[in-house]
Amino acid sequence: MRGVAWVAFGLMWGVVEGWAEPAYQNVKPLLDTSKTILDEPLRKPNGAPLVLSSSIVTIPPGEESAWHKHGVPMYAYILAGEVTVDYGEKGLRTFGPGTAFVEAMDHWHRGINRGQEPVRILVVYWDADATRNVIVRPAQP
Repeated sequence: MRGVAWVAFGLMWGVVEGWAEPAYQNVKPLLDTSKTILDEPLRKPNGAPLVLSSSIVTIPPGEESAWHKHGVPMYAYILAGEVTVDYGEKGLRTFGPGTAFVEAMDHWHRGINRGQEPVRILVVYWDADATRNVIVRPAQP
């Protein structure tokens, strides 16, 4: 039970060098598992264990996430609204409903809702690790 609580915590908070601050303000955890519906262990092709974690991230109109990156692959599917992702020197990209993509891992970015309706994103972390799913950038001096 303690592991499940830590994974849920990790989805809502980015952990950086022992301290945490919010990466997203509104996260609804859906599933954190290392087993199939028939209780079979999830495994990578090389036999190593695999953990999947999913949630719905909501960004209200006019809000943005903290600058962050991902230490594991993250699949995103835009359920509603339109999100603009700021990749800093790599530019801005805007994604609308029905768009699916694998988010950048090693580049700081933030999601911005410039629209009039909430953005809702289904996120799935492959090889989930609560300390690496969302890594919040330390405050800049």
